[in-house]
Amino acid sequence: MSNPNNSLSSGSLIGKLRGILLPLTTPYSSDGELALDHLSFNLKKWRESGLSGYVMMGSTGERVHLEEREYVELVEHAREQVPNGPDGLAFIVGAGQQSTRGTIKEVARAAAAGADAVLVITPNFYKSAITQEALVSHYIAVADSSSVPVMLYSMPDLTGIKIQPETIARLSSHANIIGVKDSSNDIAGLAATVSLVRESTSPDDFAILSGNGTVLLDALRAGADGAILAVGCAAPQLCLEVFHAWKSGADERAATLQEKLTPLARAVTTRFGIGGLKSAMEMMGFYGGPVRAPLRSPGEAARSEIKQLLQEAHAILSEREVALESAELSAL
Repeated sequence: MSNPNNSLSSGSLIGKLRGILLPLTTPYSSDGELALDHLSFNLKKWRESGLSGYVMMGSTGERVHLEEREYVELVEHAREQVPNGPDGLAFIVGAGQQSTRGTIKEVARAAAAGADAVLVITPNFYKSAITQEALVSHYIAVADSSSVPVMLYSMPDLTGIKIQPETIARLSSHANIIGVKDSSNDIAGLAATVSLVRESTSPDDFAILSGNGTVLLDALRAGADGAILAVGCAAPQLCLEVFHAWKSGADERAATLQEKLTPLARAVTTRFGIGGLKSAMEMMGFYGGPVRAPLRSPGEAARSEIKQLLQEAHAILSEREVALESAELSAL
C-alpha cells in the first residue's frame, strides 16, 4: 500500500534504510512541555551530517510518556522540517499499542501526520500470550491495514519479547513489511535473520537494521543493511564513519572507531539512559533538555564520564569529521 501524502516510495525508502538513521529524542522545556523550537534546531543541525533519515516516537523518544495530542503534534512539526521527495531523508514514526486494534489506529494517525513508514514495536504486557504465532498474526493485520510501509521492531531489553529470526523471515514476504530493527546485541540471532530472510526476500524488498550502537560493526559484518542508533543523536559523525569505513573495506579503521563507539553507546543507553543521551547531546551543541519522570538526568559523575567518552571518540575521527564537530567540542 502507499499513501500519496507521504514522500517516498517503498523502493526509495528501503534505499534510505541502507545507512545510519537517528531515533530522535523528544525535547521538553524546563516546565516539562514540548519544546518544538528545539526540535527544529536539532533537525537542522542533524541534517548537515549526512544521515539517511529519522525515526520518531520510538523508545528513545519517550513515546510512553507522551499524550496522544503530543504524539501527533510532534510528528506533524517534524514532518514540516524534513525534506520531501526521493532526495529527502527517510521519516519513520514509531507506533504500537498493546492491542492489534489500538496499533492499527495509531499507525493510521502516524500516516496521516506524514510518516513515510511506521516502526511497530511488539505488544508485551501479556507476555505469556505473545507467542511467535501471535506476533505473525498481529503484524500481518497491521500491515494489511496500513497505508504506509511497516517495519518490525524487536526490543527485548525493554519489552521482554523477541521477534525470532524465523518469524522475521515469514513476515518479510509480506508486501507491506519492508524491514526490521533489531535492538538486541544478539549477533548470532541477527546473522540467522539475515540468512533466513535472504533465502526468500531480496535486499531491495526488505532491510535488516541494528538498533544497538555497541555492536554496530559486528551487525554490519553479520549482514545488517544499516542501523538506527540512539548514540548517533550525540555523535552522528562517529556512527557514520564506522558505517562508511566498513562499506569501503577499511575494516581495521572501522574496528578502531567501533572501540570508541562501544563504551559511549553503552553509557548513553543502558547505563545512563535517555537522560545520559540528552546530556551528551548538550555537550555536542544539540538541545538535550530534561526527561520526564520517573526518568532522571545523570549526576555530575556520570556527566563527567560521558564528557570523557565523547572527547576520546572525537579524537580518532578523521580530519574532515573533526572539522565538522570542532565548534561543538570546543565547549567541552
